[in-house]
Amino acid sequence: QVQLVESGGGLVQAGGSLRLSCAASGSIFTINAMGWYRQAPGKQRELVAAITSSGSTIYADSVKGRFTISSDNAKNTLDLQMNSLKPEDTAVYYCNAAAGPFSSWGQGTQVTVSS
Repeated sequence: QVQLVESGGGLVQAGGSLRLSCAASGSIFTINAMGWYRQAPGKQRELVAAITSSGSTIYADSVKGRFTISSDNAKNTLDLQMNSLKPEDTAVYYCNAAAGPFSSWGQGTQVTVSS
């Protein structure tokens, strides 16, 4: 199994930046891809960005050009650099790791963007 712990959330004004980090431990050698999801109040959880073990990335249209996902295999971390934040980016952000048929989730970190 893979354990994930997120950090880096907080309160920021619109136009500001935040960097989220996710530390992975456990059976990390089994991970095929990792990603960031978010869930706003009253809405379904949605994919924000993901990166495969080969380095391919995908982004939600709503964050393209503003967010950057990156991984550090030596440190077993996954980061999400968020720039030009908007109030609609307010949500709980979750780290996810896909390892074969299994999916692991972190506990989530709150990001609040004030207008």
